[in-house]
Amino acid sequence: MTDPAVVARLAAGHDAAIVAVYDPGARPGDFFPAVARALAEGLPAAGVKRLVSVGLASVLPTASGEALMDTPGYPQEWREFYLGHGAGTEALRAAAPEVLDWAVLSPAGDFDHEGEPSGGYALAPAVADSRITPGDFARALLDEVDIPTLHGTHAGVSAV
Repeated sequence: MTDPAVVARLAAGHDAAIVAVYDPGARPGDFFPAVARALAEGLPAAGVKRLVSVGLASVLPTASGEALMDTPGYPQEWREFYLGHGAGTEALRAAAPEVLDWAVLSPAGDFDHEGEPSGGYALAPAVADSRITPGDFARALLDEVDIPTLHGTHAGVSAV
């Protein structure tokens, strides 16, 4: 996913892309920006006009404007990963050409792996105890492909 030519080959013939990638062997601060740059170049080369990427709540602002990862009591053992994700979004913002309409979505907090999907969701600021089922989050991703409402931004999604 860090090679624009590979991205273009894999995306050929598609109208949109939903991306959720991770490489446990790579440094997050190198990997996520490299992926963003490859997507920004490779997707338009393949004729793909819409990108929805899965992001991380930790870098989202809370209602007060403070990043969730900077709030009291928030776990810090994965901070390098949080910062790498944030750097990926910033690299996408800097590298994406105007022909690529992109958005990054993340749970506003975390996933609820025990609950049942409600069939609904809402855009929301980051809240550490916010939960959304994977099914409801998937609905938000697909809706942003089918009927884009977010453009060039990272937004949180919560259950309703």
